[in-house]
Parts: sequence; structure tokens; C-alpha cells
Amino acid sequence: MVLEEFLEVNAFIFIVIFSRIGTVLIFIPGLGSPRFFGRIRLFLAFAISFILTPIVFDVYPKMPTNVAELIVIISGEILVGGFLGLVIRSMFYATQTAGTVIAFISGMANTMVYDPVVEQQSAIVAGFMGVVATLLLFVTNIHHLLIESMVASYKLFEPGSSLNLGDMAYMLAREINDTFKLGVQLSAPFLVVSLAYYVGLGVLTRLSPQIPIFFVAMPLQIVISIIVLSLSIGGMMTVYLRHVQERLLPFVGV
Repeated sequence: MVLEEFLEVNAFIFIVIFSRIGTVLIFIPGLGSPRFFGRIRLFLAFAISFILTPIVFDVYPKMPTNVAELIVIISGEILVGGFLGLVIRSMFYATQTAGTVIAFISGMANTMVYDPVVEQQSAIVAGFMGVVATLLLFVTNIHHLLIESMVASYKLFEPGSSLNLGDMAYMLAREINDTFKLGVQLSAPFLVVSLAYYVGLGVLTRLSPQIPIFFVAMPLQIVISIIVLSLSIGGMMTVYLRHVQERLLPFVGV
């Protein structure tokens, strides 16, 4: 192979790799946020694509002879990257769901802050849990699994091969369902405490109807919720991180 052909083939592989990796980074919470510097995100996509070029060189098909084939290959890579990005992104919504449920239970649903994970206004508890979960993903090195899953995706979805869109849609729907279920499970301690609290308030109202129950219940409800959150946040994050790790391991091939 002459130098010119070698450079053309490597340029083709780099562009196709960049199509998948760049799409994944767009959907990952934080990196894909409009508030995140676009140049840094572009640099990360270029750097990862450059590193992966010699690693997955043998996986790629031959260089297409016309533009139509090139468009088909790049479109497939963008579709795979979007699928991986959405699967990863859906995992982050478990803490958002749990935080929203906790906020409604504790009476703090009206306190809204900007959540950088979901890139929108959310309840203060949901924003807090989202930031803590994202921080722990990096502290515990689980973000390495994110990078490994990108590399291993070339074994699951070979470039240029046909995609099983039905299985991809089923897996994405199942992941969203599991994420919502995990969010409700994470908020289970608050559901139990809230049920016991409201039963106690009902009994107290029956015993002493003259007590201004609304003015007494609301501050006490917030205080109890904060105490329960401080006691259970460690276990909640442990369960969440274990869930993320278990979901990423199949992509890595473990």
C-alpha cells in the first residue's frame, strides 16, 4: 500500500470512528450540555477517536468506492453512537426520579434549581442527588467503564454491518423501565417514613383537633426528610453505582 492510499484509509477510519464517539459524547450528561465548552467536547472526541483508530483498524470494512456507501456507513455509526449515548444517559435519570419523588414527599418540590445532569430546572433534592451521583461515578472510576463500553461496542456493532433495530429499541425501553423502577426503589425509605408520619398526623388530629396541624406538619416534615436523606444517601448511592456498573459490564463483555 502506497503512502497516499494508507493516509486515505486511515482518514476514512478516523472519520467513521469520530462519527460514533462524537455522537456518544453528545448524549452523555454533562459533556453533552450546552453549558459545557464545545471545543473541549470536540477535543475529547478527536482524542478518543485518534486513540481508537489503530485499535479497531481491523474491524472496519474496506474503504467505500462511492459516496453512497460512505453515507450509509457513517449513518450507521451515528445511529449506534446515539443508541449507546441514550442508554448511558438513561442511567443518570434514576437519581432524578428518586430526587423528584423525595422532593414531593418532603414538601420541597417547589424549590427548584438548575440540574446540570438533566440540563433543566428540577427539584433541589433531585439536583443534589444528580450532582453527587455524577461525582461518585468519577471518584469510583466507573467512568472507565464508559470508555471501555465505547471500545467494546465495536465487537457488538461492527461498522458496516446490518443493525438489529428491534433489539436495540427493546433494550433501550427496558433500560428506561429499569431506571424508573430503580428511582422508586431509591426513594423507598422516604415512602415508608412519610406513610408512618402521615398516619401519626392523622391520629394526632383526631386526638387534638385544635392543633394547627398544617403549620406544625410542614416544618417537621422537611426536617425529618433531611435527617432521613443524610442517613440513607450513602446506601442509595451504593445501590445506584452498583446498578450502573451492572448495566455497563455487558457492553464491556464481562
